[in-house]
Amino acid sequence: MKIIKTCLSAMISGILIFSPAYADKWSDQFPHIKATGDISGDCSYEEISKKNYKGKTLKINTHAVPVIGQPTALHAEQFAKLTGATVDVTHTPAGDLYAKAMVPFKAGQAPYDIVFGFSNFINDWRQYLAPVPKKYMNTKEMKDVTKSHVGVSSWDGTMYQYPVDGDRHYLKYRKDVIDNPEMQKKYKDATGKELKVPTTWKEYGEMAKFFNGWDWDGDGEKEYGSAEVMKKDDLMFAAFFSRSVAYAKNPRTPGGFFFDLETMKPNVNNPGFVEALTDWVEATKYVPPGGINFGLGDEIGSFGGGQTLFSFSWDDAFIAAMQDDSPIKNKVGTAPLPGADKVWNRVSGKWDNKYNQAPYIVWGWAVGVAKKSKVQEMAFDYLCFFSNGANHQADLAIGNFGVNPFKNSDFDPNLYIDTMGWDADIAKSYTKTLKDMEKSKNRVFPLRVRGVFEFTSAVATGTSKALAGQLSPQEALDEVAKEWEAIVKRVGKSAVQEDYAVGVKMEDNKL
Repeated sequence: MKIIKTCLSAMISGILIFSPAYADKWSDQFPHIKATGDISGDCSYEEISKKNYKGKTLKINTHAVPVIGQPTALHAEQFAKLTGATVDVTHTPAGDLYAKAMVPFKAGQAPYDIVFGFSNFINDWRQYLAPVPKKYMNTKEMKDVTKSHVGVSSWDGTMYQYPVDGDRHYLKYRKDVIDNPEMQKKYKDATGKELKVPTTWKEYGEMAKFFNGWDWDGDGEKEYGSAEVMKKDDLMFAAFFSRSVAYAKNPRTPGGFFFDLETMKPNVNNPGFVEALTDWVEATKYVPPGGINFGLGDEIGSFGGGQTLFSFSWDDAFIAAMQDDSPIKNKVGTAPLPGADKVWNRVSGKWDNKYNQAPYIVWGWAVGVAKKSKVQEMAFDYLCFFSNGANHQADLAIGNFGVNPFKNSDFDPNLYIDTMGWDADIAKSYTKTLKDMEKSKNRVFPLRVRGVFEFTSAVATGTSKALAGQLSPQEALDEVAKEWEAIVKRVGKSAVQEDYAVGVKMEDNKL
């Protein structure tokens, strides 16, 4: 399997091969920001260096290395050097992040001042988190955060999670293949169809199958159709929802994607979701060997290292492909998630035979400060420093850091052209893809209700059975729907309904 470098020093030095060096007292001390130097702001290196936290300890629980765990540790080290603080960082696997915070929270304890998790944990965690103070809300950095990601970090108008990442799913593809006249002719001769950026999941599957299992880029190794997150306990539920939105998010039926808001009946086993899972089962035939066990890190390495034609999920795989140490830098492209030529109408109980596409503003990495923390100001200063201009721009350039665009300034293509060496057309296409998702009125946000971890775990369990061939797509999703009904009953229908109403307002563009 083709791989990309994952060593932090190697990745940073790779970035600096192209990037101009900005010599200032801070970039000389901290090579991570060599490409830009310090960037003025409320939480810049200069401003944070004026803080004195000697004798104080900040405790952080974050994800395992590398995704989000690596930048957490790096910025902790920087913060400690600047302020004199002691910063203890604990790394926890994705599947344990929820409980690592929730169990002590419920016991009235706060062993960590800062807890990292997923943005869809917000409703379970918010009563234990300190709202972001006004002075941080008024910073230059915070005012640059997009409206949708302010919404993702907030609950009913109050921000409980500090924005450090902005996540959405979209299509990544090998531009050097899709735009290659020779490959276009080869595909047309074999299939009678045009080779182009796929606009439907059916097209995606047809192309992925054709380009699966042979050396189409001439490097002496076999390439494959698609790299996807299919591992049961590693975020696969998000990949399933990305495939489902085209078939199940109908703009003509507001009132809920995951549930019918009025009845709280799960939609997850309706024909739209079943069609998406049917496609996904078929996808097991065009992923790399072992691809059915790919987690997010595997997907990043596979597409980013040049092994597959397609990928879809977070920005990380695309950014990895665009690093200076990648064999396919400036050979990849982006586009919206594929759509479908039909979308399920849950009101009429029939398919609407119209083209449909919907962005999935998926959960992102999120972080909050414990309400019982005795060092809240230091904790918020750390988070503000984490996402300052210099750190943010440097983090964006490293594929497996897991830090993706969430600021309006991130949509400027010149950021990627001037400091990362991206091809101008690729940078413009990338930023347009992201910007258009912000504008879309037919979109899906993460499920953010009490008990959310149980709901997503049920999806992972059921869909993994279908991918493994143990159940049909309909049987698998019927099982998921039954479990969702049980969770709703266990948590309390009115409680889940009240929570879900906030998410529906976002989807229906009323919030």
